[in-house]
Amino acid sequence: MAYKRKTIIPEFYFGAKPKLIKRAAELREKMTSAERLLWSVLRKRQVKGFYFRRQHPLHIFIADFYCHEARLVIEVDGEIHQLPAQKEYDIGRTDSLDHFGIKVLRIKNEDVLYDMGSVIQRISEALPDYPP
Repeated sequence: MAYKRKTIIPEFYFGAKPKLIKRAAELREKMTSAERLLWSVLRKRQVKGFYFRRQHPLHIFIADFYCHEARLVIEVDGEIHQLPAQKEYDIGRTDSLDHFGIKVLRIKNEDVLYDMGSVIQRISEALPDYPP
């Protein structure tokens, strides 16, 4: 059986380089417990019928979760994101993605682990009302 190579669609990745795309594939194997739990809820169009990808490369970043139909990134943030330098980096990253018309929704690890109902509510509210 011949191996079929995936075609890289530039507008789907907003210019992400092949090296970043490869790194994203590696990260899919090393998701945190909070990311794995949220993925179990987002996968297979379980939230309002929208399709999410995990560890998706966008421009020079790798988003934890990305819905291209809604142009929505979901970032699951651990404690490191409370540090001033990381907060500053996150703001810059959000601004960069905003330039492409992509909204970023930040969710704390603890919320995913202990309050999934409110997490799903926030995600649902961030998604458009129209079906994909």
